[in-house]
Amino acid sequence: MNSKVNIETIIVTGAAGFIGAALIKALLDLDFKVIGIDNLNDYYSTSLKRSRLSEIEKVAMKNGDWLFYEINIEDYKILQDIINKYNPQVFVHLAAQAGVRYSITNPAAYIQSNLVGFANVLEGCRQNKIPHLIYASSSSVYGGNKNLPFYEEQAVNHPVSLYAATKKSNELMAHTYSHLYDLPTTGLRFFTVYGPWGRPDMAPMIFAKSILNNKPIQVFNEGKMLRDFTYIDDVVEGIIRCCFKRASVDDKFDPLLPNPSTSSAPYRIFNIGNSQPTQLTYFIELLEKNLGKKAVKNFQPMQPGDVVSTAARMDLLNTWVEYKPTTTIEKGIKLFSEWYIDYFNNTF
Repeated sequence: MNSKVNIETIIVTGAAGFIGAALIKALLDLDFKVIGIDNLNDYYSTSLKRSRLSEIEKVAMKNGDWLFYEINIEDYKILQDIINKYNPQVFVHLAAQAGVRYSITNPAAYIQSNLVGFANVLEGCRQNKIPHLIYASSSSVYGGNKNLPFYEEQAVNHPVSLYAATKKSNELMAHTYSHLYDLPTTGLRFFTVYGPWGRPDMAPMIFAKSILNNKPIQVFNEGKMLRDFTYIDDVVEGIIRCCFKRASVDDKFDPLLPNPSTSSAPYRIFNIGNSQPTQLTYFIELLEKNLGKKAVKNFQPMQPGDVVSTAARMDLLNTWVEYKPTTTIEKGIKLFSEWYIDYFNNTF
């Protein structure tokens, strides 16, 4: 199977989400037909999700072909009908119940969306012979591993949250379909994605809102945390590059010394990060500088399900599609802050 592909139509789940919406706008700019799927759940503000969809509409009016379906991916029949109707060359699955901390108190939501929903995506792709499935995994699969930077050949057998466990499960499920049904699958382990139109349950927006409202921010582990913050445009670039190179069999795969990131099946796993881990305290300093206000810091102990540090080694994705992030944390926070001040002034 030739891993280079021609693409006309792409289905993207999680279309109203942070990464999904940014990806769709970029795909429309490249003149692809994009079918978006999202259930617009109320895990966080549906108004933010609808605003993202409005931004997509603005791009679609200028160029591109865009259709949106508000459905649950847990509804197999409806999902199957959409896949069958549009027969995409690439299916990008970004829908999921997100959030590490939320998974501790609301585990049932993760089972339905992240496991049942993903099973439906896999089966829909199999039944319709979709040439390539790309799906969102997460850096959280590295769990309790403290051997930095994280790299794809490492075992990921010790998740510390149910969210991480579901993402590891997705990788296993994808491999099974690649092995049994020759379905090419590419899993992308995202590392702390941030930028304009981000998720309000993540640190950049939580901190920015509190700083501008003169409210304390909760700084966990006394601020002694490292995160491989990765700017949204860099993440989108990585996904698009993977769209153009289908997962393929690793001809050098050795079943006596199996590499977890490849297979004798058309299956690939890649980190997609910045390879520049940033201290949480420095991240806050950059927000303070760009928002023009000092943060009131409330230092807290480590939270259950969280990890102290993340850092991605990016050799594999770089070799695979010549991917290299270009946005520094300083530039990324500046761009995020400019967007957020405008968003804040028009929303709150």
